[in-house]
Amino acid sequence: MEWSLLFFLNSALLGVGLAMDAFSVSLANGLHEPHMGKRKMCGIAGIFAIFQAIMPMIGWVCVHTIMQYFKTFEKFIPWIALILLLYIGGSMLFEAIRNKEEEAESPQIGMTALLIQGVATSIDALSVGFTIAEYALFMAFVCAMIIAVVTFVICMTGLIIGKQFGTKFAGKATILGGVILITIGIEIFVTGVF
Repeated sequence: MEWSLLFFLNSALLGVGLAMDAFSVSLANGLHEPHMGKRKMCGIAGIFAIFQAIMPMIGWVCVHTIMQYFKTFEKFIPWIALILLLYIGGSMLFEAIRNKEEEAESPQIGMTALLIQGVATSIDALSVGFTIAEYALFMAFVCAMIIAVVTFVICMTGLIIGKQFGTKFAGKATILGGVILITIGIEIFVTGVF
């Protein structure tokens, strides 16, 4: 592939496709923590953007080095995403149900949960390394950076929307966020396995 408008358009569209899971999780995070500050929102969107950029680059490296081993690992990707998102979503549901009587503010989303979410929503982006395998290293890097920028914008949008609804429906927001994460995990699993 050569440098062209089509390259940038394809990279941006790839970013949109890859960011949909991260958008949904950002929406759930906004619902879960409706009073989240802008700095934390940027941090969350940044974590998702970084993971969405790193995973295709890891895939690109795998294609150019250890492709036969990566092919074996690829069948485990839906399982890993399912387990991680079921764990996070289940924890959110458990916390919401356990604290139902208390009207205190929802607990904040921790760094560990964010890192798990980042891996879970971006692990399927490893396979993008196959689609960009024809790119030279610098071109693959630029593609990954475009994916990161698109992901950041989409995740910020999800967080803003989630916060708006989270403020209005604070009592049910954590439950809804947990259900969304579990649904995303099941969707990744079903589309990846079947």
